[in-house]
Amino acid sequence: MRCVAIKGVREFEIKEMDEPVSKDGSVVIDVKKTGICGSDIHYWVAGGPQGLVMGHEYCGIVTDPGAREDLKVGDRVTALPISPCGKCEACLKGNPQYCPDTWTYATGLSLTNPGGLAPKMSIRPDMVIKVPDSVSDNEVAMVEPTAVGLHAIHLADIKVGAKVLVIGGGIIGLVSAMFAKMEGASYVAVSETNAARGEKAVKLGVADEWYDAKNPETINEMIKKTSGGFDFVIECCGNAAAVSTSLTVVKPGGRTILVGVSMDPVTIPTVLAVMRELDVQGAIAYTREEFQTCIDLMASKQIDVLKFVDDIVGLEQVQASYERLTSGTDDAVKILVDPNR
Repeated sequence: MRCVAIKGVREFEIKEMDEPVSKDGSVVIDVKKTGICGSDIHYWVAGGPQGLVMGHEYCGIVTDPGAREDLKVGDRVTALPISPCGKCEACLKGNPQYCPDTWTYATGLSLTNPGGLAPKMSIRPDMVIKVPDSVSDNEVAMVEPTAVGLHAIHLADIKVGAKVLVIGGGIIGLVSAMFAKMEGASYVAVSETNAARGEKAVKLGVADEWYDAKNPETINEMIKKTSGGFDFVIECCGNAAAVSTSLTVVKPGGRTILVGVSMDPVTIPTVLAVMRELDVQGAIAYTREEFQTCIDLMASKQIDVLKFVDDIVGLEQVQASYERLTSGTDDAVKILVDPNR
């Protein structure tokens, strides 16, 4: 079957791979939709590992239920892409997202477990979750990134009436902003270098205002607007400038949640965190409960994630879609791939 794999720095190739079969009880699915994630972009930009077939946000139809006796052929499913051991302290406490083994064999993020940029996948059985018919294929492919945003907002513990800044107007940033409003924030702003994305955040109703991160006066404007700083900052970029800004514009005693990932070391002014006693916390992935919560919120129509979907493409358009998402000028935040198109 055809798939899209990393060939080199910012380069994909379409090639042939063997169709997956059930092994060790794995569930085999026909992929209906898979999303392009920010972490996927990191791998593409780095150009490796070569041969990696990405795609860890997906919806599919069961063709072989493997060891899952509660599933049958034809069931619609998604899955947590992680590979936790299930035995360590983190797993036993319900936090598999920071199990030491979680990312070792992650679906779509490891060479041993190809992802959804192919028509079929084989998935670890205990990670598979059946989804209700009331949630569309496109919505199901949005569960994983939505859960990342929910986890960040849960860690922030936003209070009613709080002022919140989200740094980065990609999909995780916009979902985080959406949940911040749902938690009762009175003012939600987005900081972006891409004007098209900043304007889109306001247009979609998840942000009250957006700030141009390239403007040297922006930090002073934000501090003035909030009378001393934001109560909470959700940092969704990961670069030094963004993290430094998050520590600068949060008020003394405020909380910054670091969601963005940098593949390289970053230099930040830790003196701000020390002198102002800031609460700085990292956020990685989500709990299984949060993943299921996002499915439930979609099923009950309490959240609308389809408004974030900009395009649906086939395998031949994956290269162009990655270039679009990293252009710095396009307003696209989420592109889904239909590997059967």
